Amino acid sequence: MPRRIGIIGFRGYSGAELVQILGRHSGVETILMEHRQDVENRPEPIGRPGLRRIPATAEAAAAESLALVFLATPAEVSMDLAPKLVEKGVKTVDLSGAFRLKTVENYAKWYKEEHVAADLLAEAAYSVPEFHRSLVPGARLISNPGCYPTAANLALRPLVAAGLVDRSAGIVCDAKSGVSGAGRKASLKTSFCEVTENFSAYSILDHRHVPEILMTSGLEEREFSFTAQLIPIDRGILETLYFRVNPGVTAERILDVYQAAYAQETFVRLYKPGQVPDLHAVRRTNFCDIGFKFDAATGRIVVVSVIDNLVKGAAGQAIQNMNLALGFPEQESLL
Repeated sequence: MPRRIGIIGFRGYSGAELVQILGRHSGVETILMEHRQDVENRPEPIGRPGLRRIPATAEAAAAESLALVFLATPAEVSMDLAPKLVEKGVKTVDLSGAFRLKTVENYAKWYKEEHVAADLLAEAAYSVPEFHRSLVPGARLISNPGCYPTAANLALRPLVAAGLVDRSAGIVCDAKSGVSGAGRKASLKTSFCEVTENFSAYSILDHRHVPEILMTSGLEEREFSFTAQLIPIDRGILETLYFRVNPGVTAERILDVYQAAYAQETFVRLYKPGQVPDLHAVRRTNFCDIGFKFDAATGRIVVVSVIDNLVKGAAGQAIQNMNLALGFPEQESLL
């Protein structure tokens, strides 16, 4: 029998992506959970049966014997619903930033808000599956990473862990994202007239995704400069990372480290030295593509990491985590 899976926030961009991808999953039945703010009557084709809908409550999730619920909701909604769901024994994957950081102090510093579920914050399993999959099967609450940190950490962590990076020289991450990364809620900043024919930087030096990058890569804040930029496309993230490597490091050594880290990883694809990916390579896929150009004379390296922010940066990675949590093959519905 298929496992029943609930989605709260299914009308948002990440939630809608969850619905689409889970439609290909052979082992689940998707149930839409109507949230009190999730009221919208969209036209539907005549004669096309829709997915079942239930209230977005922990009681309804338990009554339906849901194996897992996705929260594709704002952080404040996730903080309200996640404790109730896990208390009812329903595994939960949260796509918001509510449970990504491990202390209320760090959350308050970067999100500028008070955290109201401190016990669960400390318990939540933060999972980039390529690094943290062992934490997932026994977890009640899985915190899905942000889109920018996913691309950055897949590019950085193997090289930092191997001691190849000259950390004293600093790392600069220039990150460009499509407009869907800001979510579906209307705002002046993401309206058509503001975005089209434009290119803008935002949250300079204080983007809330920075602590996730530091937490997973092992870098210190003083070593890492991050700038997010909005480009006039609907989806996709391209990050260009600039840094130096330690003396004696070669392009062959860099590639060897990447290949050792990702030899068994389905969703990370590497390019030959000197070749780099673009956004078309990953659009509507769960892949992260990584390439680099290295200058041996100066020790400079430029790494390019690309993902689809709605798939590997959100819904696709969340389904990787669901598959791990429920014992499905990790690649199910994602290839």
